[in-house]
Amino acid sequence: MKKLTLLGLISMILMITLLGCNAARGAGKDIEDTGKHIGNIGK
Repeated sequence: MKKLTLLGLISMILMITLLGCNAARGAGKDIEDTGKHIGNIGK
């Protein structure tokens, strides 16, 4: 029973970590795209 609980906890931590990584990567892309659009306004 303890092994199953530990496995579930590790799985949840891994999923949260992977989702956070994708969210940070997506936010970085959005910020980069916004900067490009702002840079193109003056041209």
